[in-house]
Amino acid sequence: MKVSIIGAGNVGAACAQRLAEAGVGEIVLVDIIPALAQGKALDILESAPLVGFSGKLIGTSTYQETASSDLVIITSGASRKPGMDRLDLLRLNKSITTEVAGKVAEFSPNAIIIMVTNPVEAMTYLAQGITGWERERVIGLSGLLDGARFSAFVAQELGTSPSEVKTWVLGEHGEGMVVLSRLTTVSGRPLEEMLPPERISQLIERTRNGGAEIVELLKSASASVAPSAAVFRMAESILYDKKEVMTASFYLKGEYGIKDSILSVPLKLGRKGVEGVIELDLNSAEKDALVKAAAKVNQTLTSI
Repeated sequence: MKVSIIGAGNVGAACAQRLAEAGVGEIVLVDIIPALAQGKALDILESAPLVGFSGKLIGTSTYQETASSDLVIITSGASRKPGMDRLDLLRLNKSITTEVAGKVAEFSPNAIIIMVTNPVEAMTYLAQGITGWERERVIGLSGLLDGARFSAFVAQELGTSPSEVKTWVLGEHGEGMVVLSRLTTVSGRPLEEMLPPERISQLIERTRNGGAEIVELLKSASASVAPSAAVFRMAESILYDKKEVMTASFYLKGEYGIKDSILSVPLKLGRKGVEGVIELDLNSAEKDALVKAAAKVNQTLTSI
């Protein structure tokens, strides 16, 4: 198995470390900043005797070493800063993603892409268009990360283990996020039996602004630990053909009654990429929220 990670910033380097420690055989870390990827790769490699992994890990500033990758994780681009909105990021990252997707298609035409660069729906759409690949091979990070944030906040509120919280987060990775609190359980019990509606709404709003909250705290950086963990879970299911169901951004062709938009929905991820879309039984309010999320995302897509 060969994985290439484009972008050696905090998220990219953390992804490389998680994958190396999981035993992925060959990892290539790429960044256009001279020596950055090489330095990050060397730092991770020097932890191998302590952690116990033995795969190949290299850093580079060119794409030749990425040739014939099975999976490519794209994290390159500007990160969000205080005061920036998602359209600001779109303007900054459009040209970067265009170039990166073209290089990925050239050197690894049979790969699967996990898009991390924000705004993720727009960048996933752009990457699919640039590569010309079928939709099953271009997937964006979103709902899995948002669900983890919501689960963490619920667990903190109730004083329980985060692993006991099961939830689904659909829609946009942003204001159009659709947190399915009705289907959220804690140790098998419905969340709506454990917290009052107003408190659940507050936790949903915090989740919706989860990335911005971290940006405001860090000032000069954005979230990296939780995003890298979510990317790792997606990559693991793909590389090892685990066929786990997790929410991620995907181009819809009628699923959930939505056509020609990219939204986070439950996907079965395996060696072929997306191997199925799981359609949850939504109520009318949830369906309406998802349709509104699609309309909001489509406004962004028209800016590409």
